Amino acid sequence: MSDSPPDVVVLREGTEGLPTKPYADLLAERLPEYEVRHAPTPRAERELVERAPVVTGVRMDEALLERAENLELFACSFAGTDHLPMDAFRDRGVIVTNAGGIHAPGIAEQALGNILVFARRLHEGWRRKGNREWRHFQSFELTGSTVTVVGLGSIGTELVARLEGFSVETIGVRYSPEKGGSTDEVIGFDEDAIHDALARTDYLVIACPLTDTTRGLIGADEFATLPPDAVVVNTARGPIIDTDALVSAIQYNEIRGAALDVTDPEPLPVDHPLWGFENVLITPHTGGHTPKHWDRLADIVARNVETLEETGSGDGLENVVYVPT
Repeated sequence: MSDSPPDVVVLREGTEGLPTKPYADLLAERLPEYEVRHAPTPRAERELVERAPVVTGVRMDEALLERAENLELFACSFAGTDHLPMDAFRDRGVIVTNAGGIHAPGIAEQALGNILVFARRLHEGWRRKGNREWRHFQSFELTGSTVTVVGLGSIGTELVARLEGFSVETIGVRYSPEKGGSTDEVIGFDEDAIHDALARTDYLVIACPLTDTTRGLIGADEFATLPPDAVVVNTARGPIIDTDALVSAIQYNEIRGAALDVTDPEPLPVDHPLWGFENVLITPHTGGHTPKHWDRLADIVARNVETLEETGSGDGLENVVYVPT
């Protein structure tokens, strides 16, 4: 092991069942002129971060941050950064970036898969197989449907691209509709516009961040507007949908079903009524899991390391969550 100060330190905690040593190896391949070091233990983390300008990992608590006297950039390996001591990073003038976008292909594929499950009623076929029933049932076609995608960031954009071959109409909802998008129609978060879109929607996909605007966005009023054969797919955050309103909508056949990769609360309690509905598909927040997690993140972090050395600031960095002003 080299005694020279590390340029980049990869912390020990992995994510999605993936160890961080391969991540460090990928960064070393992309940054051959830099000293990239992996910290496999708490002691190694404490020692290595003392001189490193760049640290990357799932989390960095205040105790470890206090030791990082030369730290300029913390590259979080999560898309979300709510678990980080952001005030402490701000106090120290440390740039924070995230892993936003690297999960988009997988999440988009899972959303499309859920749409197709409901379109062809595959879940009913699986139920009948479990009962060893050779009994026909009616299915639908995705062709000619209207898919409304709330959020046209990386996930929404990837999903719309995958829908292009299915002969569907698409409506996109975004904060700045004047920017347009890849959907056939783009609207903002105006209540009247959203309800007009919901009234025409066969599949509603939630792919936006959780903000003050989107918290509780889909509640009792929205379920009342959706057609009874509409399906709701949530790939984003549980609180965007009012859970009690969703349960009621399922119980009273206000919608055809839902596919949830996220819930509110999360994890979903074992006695929660959502578990008991045959027309509610639930996965445990695994939509973004991908074997390419480290490859995609290493691409972003490596470019940021090089840009940081060139500019000496946050100018031109990707996936910035916080940059000192």
